[in-house]
Amino acid sequence: MATLPEKLTEAREAYHRLMIGEAAVDYTDQSGERVTYTRASAPRLAAYIRDLERQIAGLTRPAAITFTTSKGVTQ
Repeated sequence: MATLPEKLTEAREAYHRLMIGEAAVDYTDQSGERVTYTRASAPRLAAYIRDLERQIAGLTRPAAITFTTSKGVTQ
């Protein structure tokens, strides 16, 4: 199985091929599933690249983001 840096390199190469005009790019993702990316699905591939970058950096995705708002009323 490929390491995270190898997967990142492959994903970046696939993204580059899409951006230079190849009609579709086949890529095997980290779970071993073969995925075909087209120009229309390039944002999904870019998100996958960002996720790999976060994993390599040791960062995790937050489970939830909580927002707290106020109407400006103070007591």
